[in-house]
Amino acid sequence: MILTKDRLKLGLILGLLGPLLGLVIVYFIKFPSYKFFEFLDYFIHDNKLITSIGSLSLLANVLLFTLYVNTHRDETAKGIFVVTLAYGIAILVLKILN
Repeated sequence: MILTKDRLKLGLILGLLGPLLGLVIVYFIKFPSYKFFEFLDYFIHDNKLITSIGSLSLLANVLLFTLYVNTHRDETAKGIFVVTLAYGIAILVLKILN
């Protein structure tokens, strides 16, 4: 199975997909009455939502990172960590620019 590999590239891909999945889950749980693109617009332009939903979305990467570190697949964990940092910086920049 591909998820059992220990590759940096796999970590980068999982790191990119984790927060997106987290964002979709938050959308379905907290904002089901909005259309998805309305939700994204609201998320991008509201400073309180950027912080709270951005953090919740990154929790998916925390779970993935913990799973891969605990199973000693460190290269994959490195990729997840790098992308998580990039997402975190992007969230901070987005918050500052609003």
